Amino acid sequence: MLKHLLSSVSTRREFVADSVRGAAALIAFGTLPARRDDSPWHARAYPFTLGVASGDPAPDGFVAWTRLAPDPIRGGGMPSRPVPVRWEIAADDAFRRLVKRGEALALPDLAHSVHVEVSGLLPAREYFYRFVAGGDVSPAGRAITAPALGASNAELKFAFVSCQHYEHGYYTAFRHLTADNVDLVVHLGDYIYEYGIAKDAPPAIRRHDGDEIISLAQYRNRYALYKSDADLQSAHASAPFIVTWDDHEVENNYAATLSGKGESPQLFLSRRAAAYQAYYEHLPLRRSSVPDPNAGMRLYRRLPYGTLAAFNVLDERQYRSDQPCGDGRKPRCAEALDPNRVMLGKEQERWLLDGLAGSNARWNFLANQVVMGDNMLRRPDEAVDTYPLDTWNGYVAERQRILDFLGTRRASNPVVLTGDIHVSIAMDLRADWANRSAPNVAIELVGTSISSGGDGQQMPEWGRWTLGGNPHMKYFDGRRGYVRVNVSRERLTADYRVVPLVTLPGGNVETAASFVVEDGRAALIKS
Repeated sequence: MLKHLLSSVSTRREFVADSVRGAAALIAFGTLPARRDDSPWHARAYPFTLGVASGDPAPDGFVAWTRLAPDPIRGGGMPSRPVPVRWEIAADDAFRRLVKRGEALALPDLAHSVHVEVSGLLPAREYFYRFVAGGDVSPAGRAITAPALGASNAELKFAFVSCQHYEHGYYTAFRHLTADNVDLVVHLGDYIYEYGIAKDAPPAIRRHDGDEIISLAQYRNRYALYKSDADLQSAHASAPFIVTWDDHEVENNYAATLSGKGESPQLFLSRRAAAYQAYYEHLPLRRSSVPDPNAGMRLYRRLPYGTLAAFNVLDERQYRSDQPCGDGRKPRCAEALDPNRVMLGKEQERWLLDGLAGSNARWNFLANQVVMGDNMLRRPDEAVDTYPLDTWNGYVAERQRILDFLGTRRASNPVVLTGDIHVSIAMDLRADWANRSAPNVAIELVGTSISSGGDGQQMPEWGRWTLGGNPHMKYFDGRRGYVRVNVSRERLTADYRVVPLVTLPGGNVETAASFVVEDGRAALIKS
C-alpha cells in the first residue's frame, strides 16, 4: 500500500490541493462562480440518495444540508457544473406554512453538497426543511432552533453517539434514537472508517467499497456508502446534529500532521486535506468550518442553549502532540507527564478555559472524543499498571490543568461527553487521581459505539478488571447503543440505551442503566 501511495503522491497531492483551494475560495466568504449555466438540469436518477441533515442550531436558525448524488458510491453521477437547488423551511411537516425559501448552488468542487445557513427564524421552535432539484423533492428533515441567548429555558433532551463502523454491524441504535424524539444529537467522531474490506475478525456484516481510502474521490465514496444507510438518514432527518471528529475520519491514531502509520508528512498532509474536505462536504457544518489546505479546519466551537446548557465542541486530533511512549496501552513513561505535551493545543485550551470561565449556563458540556478520566488496567498476569496512551491518560499535564480549572467551580456543572472506546462507562472526575478521597470536579459519561466492535458483551473480562482498578468508575457495559440525556435546571439524567446485537438487522433497545447528577454536585447517583 505504501509503495502505491508513494508512486501516486505527486498527482494526488496536486489534485487534492487544487480541489480544496477551489472550494475554499468559492465559499469562504459566501462567493459563487462568476459564470453559471442556467440551462435546466434533470437527474438521470433520484439525486437525494444521501438524505438530508441539519446541524449547529442557533436561536435564529440552523444549517440545512444535502448532497446531490444520483450515483452515490461511484463518484456521485453529477455533471461538472453548478446545479441550482431550491430550499424551503416550514412550520409544519406538510409544508403548508412556509416561512423561508431560497436557492443555493450545489458546486462540483464540493461534491454538489449544499450547506444552507438558515437565519431569521424564531428561537426554540420546531421547523421542517427540504430541497428541490432537477424536478425531484428531497425527504423532509426536522430541526429545532436553540433558545434565545439569555433565555431561562427549562429543559433539553439530547443524545450522544460515536463510532459507526459500517462493516461491523447495522445501525439499529440510530433507528431507536430517531424514535426518542430528541432535540439534538452530538456525534463524537469516527463517523466513517478508512480501512479497506475486512479480511479478519470480526467478520464483515456489510462490505466497504474497496481498499483503504486515501484520495478525495475515495473519501467521498466512503461517506456516501455510510450515509446510504436508512437508519443513519432517519436519525439525521429527525434532529440537528452537532458533530466533531476523532481519528478514523482520516487515519487511525494520527496526531496533527503525523501519520499513525509512519507515512511521510508530505504524503499524509495530502491525505488529510482530502479527508477534511470530504468531512465538510458530508456534514451540516457552517462556513466557519470550511477547510483550508494550508491551515487545516476550524472545528472547535461553542453552542449555547439559553442559560440551561452550553456545548463546548472539542477537536482532539488536529493540534495534539504525538501519542507518548510509543502509543498503545502500556505503563506511562516520562513523556506522558511532560507539561509541554498537549491534546488540544495552547490556543484551543485557552479558548476552552476562557469560555468556561465566562459561561452563564447551568450545565456546561464538553463534547470530548477520548476518555478523560484515569483508565488504569492491570491484568492478573501483569506486574504494573497500564494505560491507553492515545487518550487523556497520555496527556497528563494538560488534563490536570483542565481539572484544576474545573475544581475552582468557575463553570457550573461541567459534564464530559466521550466516545471512542466502544464501551459505556460512567465515572467521577477527581481533582487528584493519586488521592482516592480527593473531591470530584466533574463527571464523565462515556458512550459506547453504534456498531464498531460488533455485538459486544455486557461485561467482558477486561471490563471487570477495569472496574476493579478504577473506583471512580460507577458503571461499565460492553454492548452497542447510545446515551440519552435529559437536562433540567435541577438535575441531569443519563440513560444508557443498548441493543442486544448489531450483526443482524432489527432488534429492540433497552435502558441498561440510568444515572442522575444533581445541580451543584459533581457525583453520579444510580437511579
